[in-house]
Amino acid sequence: MATANQAGNKRGTPWLKLLAAMVILVGGVTWFYGEAIAGFTQAGTGYAAKGACSCRYIGGRELDQCYDDLMPGMEAIWLSEDEAEQSVTASVPLVESATATYREGYGCVLESWADR
Repeated sequence: MATANQAGNKRGTPWLKLLAAMVILVGGVTWFYGEAIAGFTQAGTGYAAKGACSCRYIGGRELDQCYDDLMPGMEAIWLSEDEAEQSVTASVPLVESATATYREGYGCVLESWADR
């Protein structure tokens, strides 16, 4: 009976090792490239929010059409709008977000990064 239980435990071990290796790998990449990732996502979400706000509230297009104006490689950015506030928020889920609001006479203005 003891040998049967040991064989069963050995089968589950590769999954645990693979999971541990993935966690270590993702943690290492995040630690090594974390500052660059944060900078790229902050700039990318700001660019997307401003562009989508202009597309939506100055150009008068639907928000779904504003995805066409984003640069290649920005597929991870999600856009959402608040029609009452006339604002568009661009976000990379769990990483960064930026909001641009339409203001009469100024166009679309990004929320200050210092206020976050």
